Amino acid sequence: MVPSLRLALLALVPMLLALGVVLDETLLWPMLAADALLVFLMGVDILLGRRALVDVSRQVRTVFSIGRNNQVTLELRSRSKRQLRVQVTDDLFEDADAVGLPLEVDLLPGARQKVTYQLRPQRRGDYALGAHHVRYPTPLGLFMKQQRIAATDAVRVYPDVQAVRQFELLARQDRQSALLRRSRLRGGESEFERLRDFLVGDEYRKIDWRATARRQRLTARDYQIERNQNVFFVLDCGRLMTAETGGLSRLDHALNAVLMMSHVASRTGDHVGLLAFDREIQSYLPIQSATSGRERGSARVIRQTYDLHPRMVDSNFSAAFDEITRRVKKRSLVVLFTHVIDTRGADEMARMLRGLHPRHLPLVVLFRDEEVDRLLLAEDATTDLYTRAAAAQLDTWRQTLLRDLKQRGVLVLDTTHKQLTPKLVARYLDVKARQLL
Repeated sequence: MVPSLRLALLALVPMLLALGVVLDETLLWPMLAADALLVFLMGVDILLGRRALVDVSRQVRTVFSIGRNNQVTLELRSRSKRQLRVQVTDDLFEDADAVGLPLEVDLLPGARQKVTYQLRPQRRGDYALGAHHVRYPTPLGLFMKQQRIAATDAVRVYPDVQAVRQFELLARQDRQSALLRRSRLRGGESEFERLRDFLVGDEYRKIDWRATARRQRLTARDYQIERNQNVFFVLDCGRLMTAETGGLSRLDHALNAVLMMSHVASRTGDHVGLLAFDREIQSYLPIQSATSGRERGSARVIRQTYDLHPRMVDSNFSAAFDEITRRVKKRSLVVLFTHVIDTRGADEMARMLRGLHPRHLPLVVLFRDEEVDRLLLAEDATTDLYTRAAAAQLDTWRQTLLRDLKQRGVLVLDTTHKQLTPKLVARYLDVKARQLL
C-alpha cells in the first residue's frame, strides 16, 4: 500500500490540532479523536483493499526488430464492482526503451480493456519481458494498492525484420515504389520473360513497339535475370564496427542491410551465405539456396546473426579471407562490410580483396564517418581551421583508397547508414542486370 494524496490531506487535520494544543490545551482531546478516526479509516481501507482486483495478460510477438518500435499489448480485466483508475507498467529488459509507459486507463466494473505501448530495443539477442506492476486506489482512496503480477515472455531481438515485411507487402500489393521497381530489374536481353506496362524510370530500349501499337499503351519487355548465383556476406565485427550512428552500431546497420539484401537475393533465386569475423572467425553460414521458400535465405541469416555483437578487438582480415578461399569455391559476389581509419588496416583489407579477384566479384561496403562529413561542410566560426584541415586530409586519404580499390576490380559502396540498404540492394540488382557474375 502506498499513501495517497487524500491521506496526506486528511493527516493535516490532526497535525493542525496538535499545533493548536500548544496555544489551547482544550484541543488535546479533539486532536486524539482525529488521530483515532484517521487510524480507524486507514485500517478499514487497508482491509477493504487487500484483495487483488486487476488481472493483466500480455500479447507480444516473439520476434522484435532492433531500432524499431515494436507493439506490446496488455489486456486488463477488472474484478471490482467499482470503476478503477489503473496505472500499469512492465519490467523491461536491458537496452530497451518504452514509449507510453506507465499506462493509465479507467477500468469499468467487471470490464476488459486492451492498451498498448511501443518497445524499442537497442541490442540484439535473447531477452524476456518480466512482471506487470499495477497501481489503483483503495475503496476509500487513502492508499494506492500496488500489485505485482508475475509474468515472463521470451523475445528475440533480430535485425530489422520489419523492413523485410514492408518490402514484401509492397511486392504483394504491386506498389510502384522506387525500391520495388529496382527489385524487378531484369537482366540483359537473353531470355524473354513477359510483357508489362511501361513504368516511369524504365529504359526506352525496353519498349515493345508492336505490343504498344496493339494494346494502344506503352508496353515494355522483361527479360529474365540469371538465377542460382552466389552472394556471400562478410561482416567485420571488430572494434571499428562498435561505433554508433543513428542509435545503432555500424554492425547493426550492416546486419539490417544484409537481411534485406538476402531477402531480395532469395526472391531472385540466388544462394546466400555469411561469414562474421573479428580477431577470429565468429560465425559461418554456408551458401545455400532458398529451396523451401522465398524467405528461407533471410531467415537463415537471422538465426545465425541475431546474437552476434562487435568486440573491442582488431579485425584479422587474413583469417577471414583465408576461410573464404578455403570454403567458397564457386564464383560469388563477396560483400564485405567494414570500416577503416588507418593505412595499415586499409592496406591489409585491400590486399585481401585484390586476392579474391577475378575468382570472385568483391564488393566492399565502407561506412562514411558522418562527423568528418559534418566538419567538411561546417561554415560556422566554432569549427577551427586546423580541425577542418584534418577532416579534409582524412577525406582525401579515403578517396585515394576508394580509387585504388576500383582500379583493381573491386566494387565499392561508400555510404552513410541511412542510405546503406537502398544503395546496397540497388548495387546488387545492377550487378545482376549487367551480368557481372
